Amino acid sequence: MPLPNAYTQYNRNKVLTASPAELTLMLYDGAIKFCNMGIMAIEQKDIQKAHDNIIKAQKIIDYFRQTLDMSYPVAEDFDRVYEYIGRRLVEANVKKDAEILQEARDHLNTMRETWKEVMKKNREQGSD
Repeated sequence: MPLPNAYTQYNRNKVLTASPAELTLMLYDGAIKFCNMGIMAIEQKDIQKAHDNIIKAQKIIDYFRQTLDMSYPVAEDFDRVYEYIGRRLVEANVKKDAEILQEARDHLNTMRETWKEVMKKNREQGSD
């Protein structure tokens, strides 16, 4: 099966050659994807699949919080947002509530779009 192996190799190379900013964007994409998969699983009444995907999104949020550089004042703001999203993910998981999960996903989408704008401005200024 050469195609799946090629796809796996492509993804591995994509991660290995990505800048820190691109890796952050990939993590936002992953968290959003896991929220979407969790929403679909809740709607399909697949409790285990919903749980697994919400946990994956939570792990990404936990990673974001752990890697914040608190020497920057804005990091405290990010920490509060990540803490809120994390709490909402836990609540969505406990209640298997798609609406709460959609809210968390919407916050992640907003943060992702903001991050893309920061990346774009950095590229325009010649740094990444």
